[in-house]
Order: sequence, then structure tokens, then C-alpha cells
Amino acid sequence: MQDIQNLDDIKQMVNSFYDKVRQDEFIGPIFDEQIQDRWEMHLEKMYGFWQTVLLDIHAYSGSPFPPHARLPIQKEHFDRWMVIFTQNIDEQFAGPIADEAKWRAGKMAEMFNYKIEYFRNANQKPLT
Repeated sequence: MQDIQNLDDIKQMVNSFYDKVRQDEFIGPIFDEQIQDRWEMHLEKMYGFWQTVLLDIHAYSGSPFPPHARLPIQKEHFDRWMVIFTQNIDEQFAGPIADEAKWRAGKMAEMFNYKIEYFRNANQKPLT
């Protein structure tokens, strides 16, 4: 197996990952509900994001967290996302960039989950 090397590899990684996500009974409905008929736009954004993160080509600008902030998701959803992401990478790629993709995805899932929980808890505290 080869490592992730270029935009074609990023597209393969992203497309195959989201194909699996959409078929997953646990997280698929959440993605479909949020993205609806905008999958092509979402995939294009993800190509740019991962191209920026993994290949050091500035193809994405913005903040990835806000669209996730109010989703009805818990740690279990992030855990499932990571299982699918890791398996998807391992089925297709091997090398330092593939390892970097898995590491960064894990850190992103951890941070998103932390921030979502933080904001939920902050909004539930009584005003003094």
C-alpha cells in the first residue's frame, strides 16, 4: 500500500470514508440530516480541509468546529467516527501521512467532543 500523496488520494480517502459514514446506522442519519442534499459541497470542503492539513497546500479556510457545535452528538458518536476513519485509512494507505491523518482525526474528535460538552455544560448552569 502507498501513502497519501496527492489530491487524488485525498479524494479517495474522503469519498470512501463518507460512503461508509452514510451507511452507518449510528452516525449516518446525523450526517444525512445535517448535510441533506449538500453532499457535493461538503465533500469539496473536506478535500480542501485534508489537503491543507496533510499535504500543506492551502486549500481550506475557515473554522471546522462551528458547524459541529450544536449537533446532537456525544462521545460515542466521535468514537464511531474514529473507528470508521481509522479502518478506512488502514484499508487503503500506509505511511507517515496516513498515520498523521489518523492522529489528526483523533485529536480533532477529542477537541470537538470536549468543546461540545463544555458549551452544553456552560449553558446548563444556573445564572447567579
